[in-house]
Amino acid sequence: MRLSLLILALLISPLNHATVYKWVDEDGKVHFSDEPVKNAEVVEFNKNTENQVKLPQPYIKAESTQLPADRLNYKMRITSPSEEETIRSNEGEISIAVQLEPKLASSHLLVLFMDGKQYGDAQQRGLFRVTNIDRGEHSFIIKALTQDGKLLASTPPRKVFLHRTIQNRAR
Repeated sequence: MRLSLLILALLISPLNHATVYKWVDEDGKVHFSDEPVKNAEVVEFNKNTENQVKLPQPYIKAESTQLPADRLNYKMRITSPSEEETIRSNEGEISIAVQLEPKLASSHLLVLFMDGKQYGDAQQRGLFRVTNIDRGEHSFIIKALTQDGKLLASTPPRKVFLHRTIQNRAR
């Protein structure tokens, strides 16, 4: 039963197109409606009265080769010291250099992590100096961050060994 009603409705719907009626009121205003009104006449539309809208071709802006600062894809690596390098420093000083491509955006910062903890303040330069470090094995990672702390890139961990002479002060 429902199927036959559906088929009937589909067959009748093309025949039931909207009729437009036109009439003029007492003030002389012209009105159009889809419902008949007293003294209304049916408006016939010719094929040539249909609107043909042609849209202009979309303007395609040439792609910028420069990404916005918050979407830069940094490639980072620690260049010095080398992996598992042994550093001899009685003062416990190590200098860490990072290579970064592309150049660091002015709104981004570099942060050094030593043994999983942040060491010092964030900075723009790719050269870090750690001082008064205990002897032994240390792991360094440098991260590029946005001003609000979002991680953009990180170096792989770099393991180094610090040898530091300790003087026995027992007398």
